[in-house]
Amino acid sequence: MAIRPLIEGSSPLLHREVKDVTKFDHSLRELLMDLEDTMFEADGVGIAAPQIGVDLKVALVDMEEDGILQLINPVITHYSTETAVDIEGCLSLPDIFGEVARSVKIELKGQDLSGRPIEMTAFDDVARAIQHEVDHLYGKLFTEKMIRQISLEELEEMYSDDEDHIHGDA
Repeated sequence: MAIRPLIEGSSPLLHREVKDVTKFDHSLRELLMDLEDTMFEADGVGIAAPQIGVDLKVALVDMEEDGILQLINPVITHYSTETAVDIEGCLSLPDIFGEVARSVKIELKGQDLSGRPIEMTAFDDVARAIQHEVDHLYGKLFTEKMIRQISLEELEEMYSDDEDHIHGDA
């Protein structure tokens, strides 16, 4: 529908919990389409509503061949104790990248576009992206969990052969 401007990391909206979705109507469908258009335009693998200035618990994760995962009022109910460290970035924090440890398996619940409850389990890269986006809905940026920041030069050197390896919504 529309490509929306991205909110920068200094915005107060990115540093507080946003509101639950209570209206499952045409405006929610439009928001999801705007998020998808904005995510693809910005070359992201995920995006959360606060990143386009919307105060609602809505996010998307591009699961590539499995399609776009819509997250509405998501709550992660279980985190595996097994974690993996990988590099993340964020559309709202351009040119900032860092190593973040995340659970390799999560369980979550939320709602679908009609407001019906859903539950799912996610693994590996999808679990990482979901955790990153759900964090946005609760006012947390990946930089708060970052183990070590990676310079752009170091990033280019590490992934010169594999640009798709960076996770999060960057």
